[in-house]
Amino acid sequence: MGTLTLIVLLPLLGFLVNGLLGNALGKRFVSVVGCGLPLASFVLAVLTFRALEAGGAPIVEVAYTWALVGDTAFEIAFYFDRLAAVMTLIVTGVGSVIHIYSIGYMHEDRSYARFFAYLNLFLFFMLLLVLGRSMLVLFVGWEGVGLASYLLIGFWYEDPENAKAGKKAFITNRVGDAGFLLGMFLLYFALGTLDMDRINAAFASGPVAVSASLVGVLLFIGASGKSAQIPLHVWLPDAMAGPTPVSALIHAATMVTAGIYLVARMSGLYLNAPEASAVVAAIGAATAFFAATIAIAQNDIKKVLAYSTVSQLGFMFAALGVGAYGVAIFHVFTHAFFKACLFLGAGSVIHALSGEQDIRRMGGLAKKIPLTFATFLVATAATAGIPPLAGFFSKDEILWFTFASARGGSPLLWAVLAATALMTAFYMFRLLWLVFLGRSRMAPDVAHHVHESPWSMTGVLVALAILSTAGGFIAVPHFLEPLLPLPALVESAQPLHKPLIALAIVIAAAGIAGAAFFFGGDAKRAAAVGERFAGVRRVLANKYYVDELYEAVIGRPLHWISEHVFLRLGDRALIDGTLHALAAAARGGAALFARVQTGSLQLYVFLVLAGAVASLLWIWRHV
Repeated sequence: MGTLTLIVLLPLLGFLVNGLLGNALGKRFVSVVGCGLPLASFVLAVLTFRALEAGGAPIVEVAYTWALVGDTAFEIAFYFDRLAAVMTLIVTGVGSVIHIYSIGYMHEDRSYARFFAYLNLFLFFMLLLVLGRSMLVLFVGWEGVGLASYLLIGFWYEDPENAKAGKKAFITNRVGDAGFLLGMFLLYFALGTLDMDRINAAFASGPVAVSASLVGVLLFIGASGKSAQIPLHVWLPDAMAGPTPVSALIHAATMVTAGIYLVARMSGLYLNAPEASAVVAAIGAATAFFAATIAIAQNDIKKVLAYSTVSQLGFMFAALGVGAYGVAIFHVFTHAFFKACLFLGAGSVIHALSGEQDIRRMGGLAKKIPLTFATFLVATAATAGIPPLAGFFSKDEILWFTFASARGGSPLLWAVLAATALMTAFYMFRLLWLVFLGRSRMAPDVAHHVHESPWSMTGVLVALAILSTAGGFIAVPHFLEPLLPLPALVESAQPLHKPLIALAIVIAAAGIAGAAFFFGGDAKRAAAVGERFAGVRRVLANKYYVDELYEAVIGRPLHWISEHVFLRLGDRALIDGTLHALAAAARGGAALFARVQTGSLQLYVFLVLAGAVASLLWIWRHV
């Protein structure tokens, strides 16, 4: 068994062992297996990365042949190049520390073994996704993370809201997957292969018998579902229903980055699809701005971070749309650190407050849980783009290329994202002030029991805060440049590079100053503005009523059609009616023949004689 196969299968082994034996062998065994096998995958990923650096060429490993169709072999093959290396290290590295954090967070849960089994299953499918050479293997992982997210979001399924959130995530992603499948079918029909390196090479070498933009848009529909872009963004905020480590795993390191990875992996196609790339950039920028406006008015600590994730994913898609694929992956890399730190920090706050998530019932926590506060502060500043933290470098690169790229960059695109960056700094420091600073708004019984989280949780927060500080100094775009070259720049824009960097810093500082002005002290200014613009606040707090719109336009009509057409007309009238009619005919025929079976010998002799006479008459007439 090769190393790449082992990297993928170790978390699957953890799922099987903990799923079958975990309850019987106890929580210590579950913790060792559930955390140890992902860590082993991470170590193997590091060793494979070093082998890639030494050899230079991508590492290809065929696990087995899945199917033979004519002369075409569908293989379970793994492909490890620079892009796969970055993604694998993120998935196994950040995924492993989230597993370790879960030991403390989930220790009292009665379904501890089931939780770690699901986490391991999630990691297995995500590794299958990022390491698969063909789109077919990637799609198995793609659907697998959808299944695992359904299991984890609805982990506390006794609560109907949690179960509903899991179903919402699963169904919304299936809508996007229809586009993915259509794009995949078109590629196979045109090229006869689903190996992504070969598809990219085919588009790079000359004309292909399929529209690159059509395929690009179809694949982007799938990416929009997985990475929560308009109009398929509605599932991600509701995914907060699951345990907080699940939120961190989905938002930071795994599922939501799958759409970014897909577009970057298919860069050879998108470089020949300017129309599709323009759609990617426009939807990304619109989603970034849209989600940031909603985050300003949310009061659930995890919902604020959820909409922050949707917004940051929009930044990444905007970079992809202007051809800066390596820059988008750079933001995936830094975002994994600071967003995992934020979600796990939120989990530490929730743990300290015995389950409280409403930031209006927090405040003054900086002195009570100082380690959580310090790490949350670092990650908040990184999200806002404060230098020299990780988020500054990747966000600044995105802003620059959306302004100066010759492949679709424009001042308008930059302006939308710059305004989003201003709101990002504002709502993140609003969150920080309301949770950790100012006066306490906690209930007395909650305040009495506030305590710092155990070291299995805070140690992970410290590690992620360090990575959120130093991660930007790792030159991911330049590492990926042989595979994902940066786009050419508009010549007239180049003198503006340094002024735009300075302006980005000023924008972030203005957002922080705004948050301090409105929410500092007793937050009276914010309350006054909220009362004055109560209608706007209501619209933002209710997320522009998009869920209600979908329910009115899609949910209720489908429910009516299901009940009145498919259930009453189709099921009851047509299917049940046909079956009942056949049954009634059978019963009528049986009743008729039952009258013959009287038990009277004379009647039987009479019927035999009548039949014989009828037969003789028929023969006499026709022969």
